[in-house]
Amino acid sequence: MIAKPQWQHLIPHRGAMSLLDSVLAWDGASIHMSAVSHTHGDNPLRSDGMLRALHLCEYGAQAMAVHGGLLAQREGTVAAPGFLVALRDVRLHLARIDDLPGPLAVHALKLLDGGTSWQYAFRVEHAGRTLAEGRAAVIHASP
Repeated sequence: MIAKPQWQHLIPHRGAMSLLDSVLAWDGASIHMSAVSHTHGDNPLRSDGMLRALHLCEYGAQAMAVHGGLLAQREGTVAAPGFLVALRDVRLHLARIDDLPGPLAVHALKLLDGGTSWQYAFRVEHAGRTLAEGRAAVIHASP
């Protein structure tokens, strides 16, 4: 397990907007993380007193960012900033997530590395149940 203080500097998300807590496992192709921020009353994605399942896409995207940061660090470099440009085939299996006790399991699998663009599949689970899944594309931010 890799605790948040060991990878937080690798991604641009700060404070309450840094939604993930720890890296449970990772390799060159994938990452498995955990999060409990969906239970926090100060989660910045909350609106109308709830946190909608749609926001699980952000959890997946942040796992992608952590994965990219860890890969770059392993190579002795720093990951280039990127922009989320597309979500595809997103399936949400519930309406809200703030009422789920305990941690979320967040998985991301790199499908394509085009050098300046990446595509990942992501999946978010709770207690063994899939809550959301889809694909996300990121492009390198121009300097």
